[in-house]
Amino acid sequence: MPPATLRNHLIAQLTSEDRDAVLAIASPYDFPLGHVFCEAGDLVTHLYFVDSGIVSAVAVMEDGRTVEAYMVGPEGVTSPAAAAAPAHTYSRLAAQAAGSARRVDAARLRALMNDRPALRAVLAAYAVAVQNELEQSAACNALHRAEQRFAKWLLRCHDRVEGDTLNLTQEYLASMLGSQRTTVNEAAQTLQKAGAITYSRGRVTITDRTALERAACECYRAGPSPVPDRLV
Repeated sequence: MPPATLRNHLIAQLTSEDRDAVLAIASPYDFPLGHVFCEAGDLVTHLYFVDSGIVSAVAVMEDGRTVEAYMVGPEGVTSPAAAAAPAHTYSRLAAQAAGSARRVDAARLRALMNDRPALRAVLAAYAVAVQNELEQSAACNALHRAEQRFAKWLLRCHDRVEGDTLNLTQEYLASMLGSQRTTVNEAAQTLQKAGAITYSRGRVTITDRTALERAACECYRAGPSPVPDRLV
């Protein structure tokens, strides 16, 4: 069985031998809200297996506008493509919710994967799931209404944090969704009228998760499986 303090699902599903090998080259890493792990264009030197909190991969346009590409919680690892080969990140990686992770040198992890095919298979499967999510998100951002995308995003956050309240300003929500603040406010009011959330002064509280799931688009289920505790 994995250690009781280990919450990362990728590491937890490894064999005890592979898990011990990864943990042997990992170091604990606590991060506050807003912490920037790397900027767009940086060479990925470390990967972070998240135990708690949320790390967002945020695409940054030349005019300064941003939109979240994908999020990572205890189900995954940051920059999974860099586990297969040296890579630069297209997105800024920043903490959307404070938490902790296991920090692993990318080159050492790749060397370890060369000798451990089961570890390589687990990380490759996760990288494929993230790629699928990115492809689904491209269609989602083009075709689905703001309140559907907002509901999807809130559900994914809710899956990865404890409690039902998220501290999120309109400005921050707009930057994650790639929308105007007025659009975010209208979407929040729609979900509040449906009884799914309450929204006031930068605080979003999930009051009816079932209603929020009804409001979300089908893209909520795309990508890596979220932390399963919320789904039982």
